[in-house]
Amino acid sequence: MESIKFKKETQTLKTFFEEYCHNKHKDQLNEKREFVYKDEKSELDLCLCDDCLKKIDYCFKKLLECPHEIKPRCRNCKSPCYGRQEWKDTAKIMKYSGIKLGLSSIKKFLKFS
Repeated sequence: MESIKFKKETQTLKTFFEEYCHNKHKDQLNEKREFVYKDEKSELDLCLCDDCLKKIDYCFKKLLECPHEIKPRCRNCKSPCYGRQEWKDTAKIMKYSGIKLGLSSIKKFLKFS
């Protein structure tokens, strides 16, 4: 996977996890995560609770370890690396946030029309 794709994937995870955590949990912490992917360093500022930090760290770890040069969507992967429970937790977060973010963009569109 290219470095640009890796950064996009980490930014997507950040957006979805923060949307979920800010709506469902309290006591978010500001944390910084640094990654080195293909000799390129990147950094993310996160604002999540302890539980969501553990979950997103797991996702980042799996993303860094992804063996595919052209990364498929995890749901379509022939050799999934996520554990069963971790997959369910991440899918729940992504589904919730996807709906919330989609509805908010529709609201913004209708508001400015």
